[in-house]
Amino acid sequence: LGIAARDYGFSAAQGFIASLLTYASAGQYMGFALYATKTTLAELVLLMFIINARYILMGFALNQRMPEGTPLRTRLLVGSCITDEIFGITIARPGIPTPYYTFGALVTAVPLWAIGTALGISMGNILPARIVSALSVALFGMFIAVIIPPAKKDKAVGAAVLVSFACSYAAVRVPWVSSLSQGNRTILLTVVIS
Repeated sequence: LGIAARDYGFSAAQGFIASLLTYASAGQYMGFALYATKTTLAELVLLMFIINARYILMGFALNQRMPEGTPLRTRLLVGSCITDEIFGITIARPGIPTPYYTFGALVTAVPLWAIGTALGISMGNILPARIVSALSVALFGMFIAVIIPPAKKDKAVGAAVLVSFACSYAAVRVPWVSSLSQGNRTILLTVVIS
């Protein structure tokens, strides 16, 4: 993410603050990319809402597993702490997860994510261009590594992945879609693929 942020013109301090305040790597990546293309604020806000809407469902899932009698304010606070990773380790934990487990995961992970983003930007400024270019595709490699194993196991997931790739390709080829701004094209694609 740091290399991508550096490619889009962000400083290490800006990347650090963005990662400290935004708990969604996919959302951050898209935010960096759209900011760099000078998308409108309305497009950026709408796309962030669409991309991060999955956290609402994760919040409902965690809410159902919390100890009975957990106050609403604590439940809302846990909901604001959800990331893909924190949800994954919390929901996989046997038994009833306490809110403090989620809070502990957040206060451990967020500073490390912020430092990692800043280091990625800093290293991108120091490393040779060939290495930076190779590292620029690492985030895409991570996403592919996440979707390919389930796609091999489940034909429905595999079909969804193929349809998503085809839609993404078509979005840059179909005249009326390719003429949209990158922000609007991404919003449209996200909604159609979802």
